Amino acid sequence: MGLFGTIMEKLGFGATAHAATPPPAAAPTATAPAPAAPKPAAISAVDVVGKLEGLAAKNAQKLNWKTSIVDLMKLLNLDSSLTARKELATELGCPADKMGDSAQMNMWLHQAVLQKLAANGGNIPKELLH
Repeated sequence: MGLFGTIMEKLGFGATAHAATPPPAAAPTATAPAPAAPKPAAISAVDVVGKLEGLAAKNAQKLNWKTSIVDLMKLLNLDSSLTARKELATELGCPADKMGDSAQMNMWLHQAVLQKLAANGGNIPKELLH
């Protein structure tokens, strides 16, 4: 699992989908009809803002996760070093011209993470997705 997968896991993405997935059905026998195919689990919205605000309230540091990828990663207890951020940026497809400037990469990366969380069912307010 990549760094973005770890971010999603820490925010609770997929937890309800995994819990709602039924166990595999036994092979049908000649006397029993084949079971109906299980319905795919509905994707439920993850309250990203609520989870991050809750973590921020419990954190002794004043972390500005709404604008800083470093603070967002720290809030989730992830490595926020330049090396880790470059790894995440590469994973998410950061343009090469931004990779050479850490400030530009950080701004791009913060937006990419929020947009990707929203695309995967996270409730990110539009004002954070600019």
